[in-house]
Amino acid sequence: MMKNESIVLAERIASHFLQEKVKAAHQIVGKGFVNQVCVIETEGHQVVVRMNDKDEYPIFLKEKWCIEQAAAAGIPGPETLSVGIMDETAYMIQTVVQGDNGLEATIDSIAIWRKLGEYAKRIHSIPAAGFGERMDPVSGTFYSPPHAGSDGSWQGYVQYNINSLTEHDPLIELGVLTKAESKRVRQWFERLKMETFRFGLCHGDLSLKNTIVDLAGQITLLDWGNAEVTVVPYGDIIHMIRCQIHGEGPNSAELEAFIDSYGLNEYELDQMRLVMVLKNFDTLRWAIDQSPDEVDFYAGVARKVLTLVKEASRDG
Repeated sequence: MMKNESIVLAERIASHFLQEKVKAAHQIVGKGFVNQVCVIETEGHQVVVRMNDKDEYPIFLKEKWCIEQAAAAGIPGPETLSVGIMDETAYMIQTVVQGDNGLEATIDSIAIWRKLGEYAKRIHSIPAAGFGERMDPVSGTFYSPPHAGSDGSWQGYVQYNINSLTEHDPLIELGVLTKAESKRVRQWFERLKMETFRFGLCHGDLSLKNTIVDLAGQITLLDWGNAEVTVVPYGDIIHMIRCQIHGEGPNSAELEAFIDSYGLNEYELDQMRLVMVLKNFDTLRWAIDQSPDEVDFYAGVARKVLTLVKEASRDG
């Protein structure tokens, strides 16, 4: 049987870096990876090789930076041994973290989410400059590519979303919101514009699948590909609630454990809901411009988020 191309390439990358012959190799499949992931064993080492298109090279550099910052803040992660490009393929070589994936771990998932709440608090205090998901590896500044209607700053991002709430808004046509709701959302976004936010690093995908639990119960955090600098503590929590809406995120007890361990107050939870509407509307507008086949999916999420937030603000 032919070995698949990813394994062959991963073997070449690892043996070139380690200067040792490969003894064994296998691919890790599933767990929602965007990258191709292989475990390679040589005489003296066992490493993970993650590979992607060469355009993803800057994302691997960002991950390396984030993992190092997180380690300095006391959050266990794999060690990055090398990041590079070979045969039009970006790669990242990391140490292997021993243990069970969080989805399969024997410890109670509530305990993992409590630990993630603690980790998130530390991550959000890591000094990180800029705003956005991309990182300039030289300066370590995060940025968001400007687009028509926004200069890529936080204020520009909020203003673009205010300006988009018009009579002829495609979101009205898509059934995401009514004209009356549009006026109310505009008031919410105007409130966010006046607010002084703290910006910090967010992991971007805090989930059980991105943890490894070892025999001693230590929890290691993986996969910083979605990391961004945004308003904290909201970025990470919004992602979790979005996953919950898809039916794959933390359940309500797990989310509560996270929020409790993090220590969010009511005011912050209210703010978070408004930022969540902003983020989901913005993503939907991006899809309308750039990715038409995802419009229905994001419209459904945006509608659910708006309904959730309206109900929460009625309770409040």
